[in-house]
Amino acid sequence: MLKDQDRIFTNIYGHHDAFLSGSKSRGDWDGTKEILGKGRDWIVDNIKESGLRGRGGAGFSTGLKWSFMPKKSDGRQHYLVVNADEGEPGTCKDREIMRHEPHKLIEGCLIAGFAIGANTAYIYVRGEFYRETEKLQRALDEAYDSGLIGKNACGSGFDFDCYVHRGMGAYICGEETALIESIEGKKGQPRLKPPFPANSGLYGCPSTVNNVESIAVTPTILRRGASWFSSFGRANNTGTKLFNISGHVMQPCTVEEEMSIPLKDLIEKHAGGVQGGWENLLAIIPGGASVPCLPKAICDSVLMDFDSLRDHKSGLGTAAIMVMDKTTDIVAAIARLSAFYKHESCGQCTPCREGTGWISRMMIRMVSGSAAADEIDLLEQVTHQIEGHTICALGDAAAWPVQGLIRHFRPELEARIKEAKKHAVS
Repeated sequence: MLKDQDRIFTNIYGHHDAFLSGSKSRGDWDGTKEILGKGRDWIVDNIKESGLRGRGGAGFSTGLKWSFMPKKSDGRQHYLVVNADEGEPGTCKDREIMRHEPHKLIEGCLIAGFAIGANTAYIYVRGEFYRETEKLQRALDEAYDSGLIGKNACGSGFDFDCYVHRGMGAYICGEETALIESIEGKKGQPRLKPPFPANSGLYGCPSTVNNVESIAVTPTILRRGASWFSSFGRANNTGTKLFNISGHVMQPCTVEEEMSIPLKDLIEKHAGGVQGGWENLLAIIPGGASVPCLPKAICDSVLMDFDSLRDHKSGLGTAAIMVMDKTTDIVAAIARLSAFYKHESCGQCTPCREGTGWISRMMIRMVSGSAAADEIDLLEQVTHQIEGHTICALGDAAAWPVQGLIRHFRPELEARIKEAKKHAVS
């Protein structure tokens, strides 16, 4: 288990003052000027060495992403865009950071902005997070009033402005290019890549889009050292991580733990275990609604990191763990997710626009058992016709939960269809 002295988010439960005086007492804004004084290359190299991978779901190296930004300006502004849309079902870690640790995020924005040569940052917050936006704006106002950001931020000679931009509650705007389109006042639809944001992003300028948690951990990494952060977890899966645990557990929670912790240990030590005991477990969705579920047999030993979950044909995603015990109708649960992705598809790509509707309607029939047995294979075929054939990953997100259901719970689908036929005949 992670020791208390190694936690980055020491006020994640909101037991202490969330604003400037409380944040400073917990070590935020300590030596920020000195960190900036070490230069862009030092910051980027240390974030690379720490092994920090994006905490929004894709898991791409944060330092490497920063290094893609042009070293010299061609006259265009550089932008940092922070993705605080957090629309993934089951996920609420970024919300807790904005509520209880807003200054970690703002200090991280300053350091990241300096590292990529961006004098301006936009924090794009999910529209439903109204109170969180209020707290974030209050913390921003404090940072401006104290000279921590704005002109000559922290006395470093670097000018930095940060703005909060509220979205309108569209899941698709969690995709980085759709988020950029939304900030620009356009319909939130993903852009084709290339060009990538580092070349042509917000307002056609070089931009980097990072998740809230990815940005908020960077000041602590730079203060404590890359080797400290990389000492947690396995190789290529390093650091600490915020995990959400919800569903059929005794104590749903958000907790910071080290990467590569066994899933079973995480649930039993922090969430009080599965309701009815571990043997009552049916399945777990380990990384937010968009990743395939895993049955109990895999959950017994799987590690919570990118590579272990990938090896079991699932993913870490946002690390939002949804626990389902044996009272769960797992077919209905996945059908509900299929309805969500059908509703949230932006409609730009034909495979997603049409395919999510197909999946949802077929899943409704699977729930009632009114589908034919050969439709299970047809349903799986439809998911593969969507997966990998769309501009953004929403198509994959719609396909993967259904693929996981068929992979691990096909007998349940077949039994339901057989039972429905038996009743129809009688």
